[in-house]
Amino acid sequence: MAKESTARPFYTVLVLAFVCSALVAGAAVGLRPRQEANHKLDQKKNILRAAGLYKKGGNVDELFTAIETRVIRLSDGSFVPPEKINPAYFSPIKAALDPETSNSLRKDNDPAGLSRLEKFSLVYLVRNQAKVEQVILPIRGKGLWSTMYGYVALNRDLSTINGVTFYQHGETPGLGGEIENKDWQDSWRGKKIYTPVGKPSFQIVKGRVSAASPLKQYQVDGISGATLTMKGVTNLIHFWFGENGFQPFLNRFESQGGIDG
Repeated sequence: MAKESTARPFYTVLVLAFVCSALVAGAAVGLRPRQEANHKLDQKKNILRAAGLYKKGGNVDELFTAIETRVIRLSDGSFVPPEKINPAYFSPIKAALDPETSNSLRKDNDPAGLSRLEKFSLVYLVRNQAKVEQVILPIRGKGLWSTMYGYVALNRDLSTINGVTFYQHGETPGLGGEIENKDWQDSWRGKKIYTPVGKPSFQIVKGRVSAASPLKQYQVDGISGATLTMKGVTNLIHFWFGENGFQPFLNRFESQGGIDG
C-alpha cells in the first residue's frame, strides 16, 4: 500500500476553502443587484414617510411619482441639469468619498463629523401642479457610535418641519436607537429650523421642552439616556441647514419663488 502524503490533507483543505470562497463571492455578486434595488426602495419609503406620503401596502414606486428628484450644487444652491448629472444614478455619499467630487472639512467647521462634503447633493420636491408643497433633504452625521442617516421634510415656508425619518445608524438599542421611534419623530412636526432672520436654531433639549420657553418652537424633547446621540442630531441639523449645507439652496429657492433654475 502506498504511503499517504502528509501534504494531502493540507491541499484538500486548500481546495475546499477555494471552492467555498468562490461560491460565497459568486453569491455576493449575484445578489448585489437585488440588494441595491432593496436599498433604493427603502430610501424611497423613508423619503415618503418624511413627507407624510407613505401608505402601508401601497406601491412605493407609484407613490414616489409625486416626488421630483433633483441634483443641486451645495456651494450656491443652483440646480444641476439632469443631462449633466442624472439624479437616478447619483449618490451623495459616494461623491463624498471621492476627492474629485468632494471637499475636506476643517474640524472647527464640521459639527456633523463628516470629514468630507460632497460638492453636489440630492433634493426632493413635492409639487401640487406648479407649486412646491414640500422640500425633502437628506441629512447625516455622527452620533455616539455611528453615522446617522435620515431625511427632513420642510413645508412651503422652507423652515417648518413637516416630518423626519432616521433610517440607518448604529446607535444603542433602546437609547440612541430610539431615533427610529415614530412617536419621537412625530414630535418634530411643526417645529422650525430657522429664526425669522434665517439663523438655524433647532435643537434637541435634555428632558422635555418647557411650555414657557420662548424657544419652544425650535425645540424637541430629548431621548432619556441618549445625551451624546441627541447632541449629534442637533449638530447634524445645524450643519445641513447652515451655510455649508442646504441653506444656500433654500435661500435661492425662496428668492426665486420656488421656480427651478
